Amino acid sequence: MTKQKRAARERENPTVNGHAATELMLIRHAPALHGGRLCGRMDVPADCSDTPRIAALRDRIGRPDRILVSPALRCRQTAGALWPDLGEPQTDATLWEQDFGHWEGMAFADLPDLGPMPPDDLAKHRPPGGESFADLCTRIAPVLSSAQGGRVAIVAHAGVVRAGLALALGSVPAALGFEVAPLSLTRMTPLGDGRWSVGTVNWVAA
Repeated sequence: MTKQKRAARERENPTVNGHAATELMLIRHAPALHGGRLCGRMDVPADCSDTPRIAALRDRIGRPDRILVSPALRCRQTAGALWPDLGEPQTDATLWEQDFGHWEGMAFADLPDLGPMPPDDLAKHRPPGGESFADLCTRIAPVLSSAQGGRVAIVAHAGVVRAGLALALGSVPAALGFEVAPLSLTRMTPLGDGRWSVGTVNWVAA
């Protein structure tokens, strides 16, 4: 049986849909209105004015069986724009973006340049008073691994999407190499025994 046929059979199976997730659809929120400042835990609104791109993303995803959303305003607004007829989505505080500590709200131009840092060190680096990307991955992995409800859409942040890729790849540093655009879609399918298949990364409507 091909992977596509197996996924289709699982989507039609109410027993599967009621329990383990058959597919995770990780969606980064619409562009954040951050005013040129770093916002991880800083709560800022999203620009949801690109209705053609939002409609194209909605068409690409279809109607998910379950929606999980970061409590951040930008994520709740994005979920509402994608599925305005589905009511208030379920939020999970675990899905917040990385906590950048004392760097929160700093102008991008004033942030330290971590570019020369090796990937392993970069993944473990904690901003003062904040958490590292590795810390974020540790926080996010159980939520993704235990997601239930068939086709699950998760509207969250770039860091959360990369944490999902880290889980699938089995490598935290490698996940830092992925671009995650606003209103992008990344698809992951659990295969059991901690294994994942990544079907789409950073898909954005043209």
